Amino acid sequence: MRRFAAGWLSAVALLLLALVAGNAPAREPLPLPTIAASELPPEARTTLALIRAGGPFPYSRDGIVFGNREKILPRRPYGYYREYTVKTPGRQDRGPRRIVTGGRTKYFWTADHYRSFARIQGVDQ
Repeated sequence: MRRFAAGWLSAVALLLLALVAGNAPAREPLPLPTIAASELPPEARTTLALIRAGGPFPYSRDGIVFGNREKILPRRPYGYYREYTVKTPGRQDRGPRRIVTGGRTKYFWTADHYRSFARIQGVDQ
């Protein structure tokens, strides 16, 4: 009987732990590194200028919603982030470089197709 009780208690403890872990609040990502707009490649500075001017954009997918599935950027409602292609010299496709905007005031740079991001600073508002 003692053995049964110990096993039952262990099962209940594991179940409670699973329930608590499942209801734990989502953590915000770690703070991002920063990069000055003036330190970006020239193609990225061109893309920033196009974003600020409202286009026209060279790629049909520029301005689409960025879903933040990687969860590297701060969590925001779907539709908050938009992505824009940054031309990669020597590539015929869109390449890996993007600028992602958050609202109208936040800008993020990725050179490795969303594996990492840096917050762009020094973009005139």
